Amino acid sequence: MGEPAVGQHTREADGGGDPADRLGYRGPTACAAAGITYRQLDYWARTGLVEPSVRSAQGSGTQRLYSFRDVVVLKIVKRLLDTGVSLQNIRAAVSHLCTRTAEDLAQMTLMSDGATVHECTSPDEVVGLLQGGQGVFGIAVGVVRGDVEQALAQLPGERVDTGETLIRHNPADELARRRNRAV
Repeated sequence: MGEPAVGQHTREADGGGDPADRLGYRGPTACAAAGITYRQLDYWARTGLVEPSVRSAQGSGTQRLYSFRDVVVLKIVKRLLDTGVSLQNIRAAVSHLCTRTAEDLAQMTLMSDGATVHECTSPDEVVGLLQGGQGVFGIAVGVVRGDVEQALAQLPGERVDTGETLIRHNPADELARRRNRAV
């Protein structure tokens, strides 16, 4: 993937005016959508692997808030770890993903031989990698994005501007309903 740029998620990379940019997801919601444990989420945030781009924890009592894009990256990290990719290569892949636009991510496939992670943006690149004997498995980032979108549609989100908890498609969430009435 070349030399990845190191840095936080940017508004431009998140797609700018997307309404999903105004939503954040607390740790338990991010975990449920990404298929990871809270312990993994906490460790990855503390070590800088995947930090929440909406709001980081500022001492006790504050909650991290993850963007939609962060949750997609969390799910990709989980898949890379499950297939045996080294943490060093995952860090490079995460840094690279953070420099890409939402449109780029939707068209991207990550291929790996278990050691190196390669970005492929066309079927020809995937075929070339496979013919070279390098690719063992692939992650279609657009499909992961769709999976996360579907999962988050069933889970509560939080409006970044007002802090209001959005119940979304889970009307059984009595606690969120009560919080919203108290605001």
